[in-house]
Amino acid sequence: MTVDHKKLAVIHIVKRELGLSDDEYRDLLQRETGVRSAKDLDDKGFRRLMRYFTASRHYRINKYGLTFRQKLFIKHLADDLGWDVHHFKNFLNKYYQKTEIDKLTKREASKVIESLKNILKHKRSSHAQP
Repeated sequence: MTVDHKKLAVIHIVKRELGLSDDEYRDLLQRETGVRSAKDLDDKGFRRLMRYFTASRHYRINKYGLTFRQKLFIKHLADDLGWDVHHFKNFLNKYYQKTEIDKLTKREASKVIESLKNILKHKRSSHAQP
C-alpha cells in the first residue's frame, strides 16, 4: 500500500525546504528506501525517509534553535486540527506573538507543540462524547 497524499505533501515540502535537487532527492530515495519516486513508498519507507531527514546532516536548526523535526510536527498537528494557514498564523500571533513557525525558538516550539496536542486531545474527546 502506498502512502497517502498528506505524507507525499510532507515529503515534497521537506525536499523543497532542504533545497534538494531532483537528482539528489531521487538518489536519496533510492538509497534510503529502495524506490525512486515517493509515490512508490509504503508507510515503512515513509518512516525510514523521515528518520533519515531528522538524523542526517539535513537536520537543521534555525538561528532561534527551532529544529526541523519540531517544525514538521507543528505542521502535522495543525493539519490534524484542520486549521488553514490563516487560522494557524492567528493562533501563533495571539499566543506567541510570532507570525510564522520559523520565528519560534526551540522552547517556544515545544510549548506550541504541547498546546496543539492539548487542543487536539480536547477536540477528539469532545467529539467522542455522546
